[in-house]
Amino acid sequence: MSAHHKSNNPTLRSLSKRQWMRIAAAAAGVGLVVTGGLATRSIYADAKPEAAPQPTAYSVSDSHAASRGNAREALDGEATYVNVSINGKTRTVLGTNFTDVKSVLDAGDITLESGDTVKPDLRTPVDESTTIEITRAGAKMETEESKIPFNTVKKETADLPKGTEKVQTEGQEGILEKTNLVTRSGDKVISSNTFTSYVKKAPVEKVILVGTGVQQAAPTQEAQPSTTQKTDGNASSNNNAAASPSIGTTVPVGDMQQWAHDYLLANGGTEADFTATVYIISHESGWSVTATNVSSGAYGLAQALPGSKMASHGADWATNYQTQLKWFWDYCKGRYGSIQGAYTFWQANHWY
Repeated sequence: MSAHHKSNNPTLRSLSKRQWMRIAAAAAGVGLVVTGGLATRSIYADAKPEAAPQPTAYSVSDSHAASRGNAREALDGEATYVNVSINGKTRTVLGTNFTDVKSVLDAGDITLESGDTVKPDLRTPVDESTTIEITRAGAKMETEESKIPFNTVKKETADLPKGTEKVQTEGQEGILEKTNLVTRSGDKVISSNTFTSYVKKAPVEKVILVGTGVQQAAPTQEAQPSTTQKTDGNASSNNNAAASPSIGTTVPVGDMQQWAHDYLLANGGTEADFTATVYIISHESGWSVTATNVSSGAYGLAQALPGSKMASHGADWATNYQTQLKWFWDYCKGRYGSIQGAYTFWQANHWY
């Protein structure tokens, strides 16, 4: 790839944080423009950004988009980025060992159809200044929204008497927005390819606190201390101490989550590992197997960047949720020591 770089063109390794931010902003300007904060697939765990308020929506224009960890992790090799524009909508494909136009389209999982016009042609060498333009006659970009179900999480707490429950947070559905390149013949859809998708609004879990505390009986008259008697200050403090709720047990929603739950528990995982999995995937991709980030090309349930990393767990990584989840769990263990370790980092930084 380095042989194709012009001497006056900066490489990704030489880009400053400000330049990275300008690249992301430019991509957002010609691509999908949305509001909110982004948390898609951040692998570089060495950076420690200050914790921000819990995001409820995600956008390619967020400040983290320019310093997303997995993009930086790719810089350890011969990494580059190339912009791809389809019928006027642009997204950035980032990966390694790009040689020509075809290699970029393969990395971005962009499939050409009969009649598509590609400029420059497929065998043209590429570098960071290249913009690949694809025109698909009779097709246009269409945006659709779908709901992301919320999960119910039960968390134990000693603050409530055993056998009692209390709703701490009401659940709210999230919103997944997709932009599809659609070809129609009259009212009939001939083909539809997802160009980008992102979590426009993250779902809010319904949290139910489950009491584990001991029911305290009302003291009798004889047991009540007089005004001159001393009480055990430490005991009083312990009784009033608030116990932190656990990470919780999550009720699966849908076939993917049910499989993830059963697979984890059958392979040494815990209910807490499943809870951590649901939280991260719900915020990263809304459980969309083909979720694609417009500014980086991060892909799949876990927003792997590039998505082809998941090929280490199966050739069907682009469409098989089981392959993607297995990669995600191994990644969390390798980077953070455990799935819950990744969850803890996500809670503090809103990316992982």
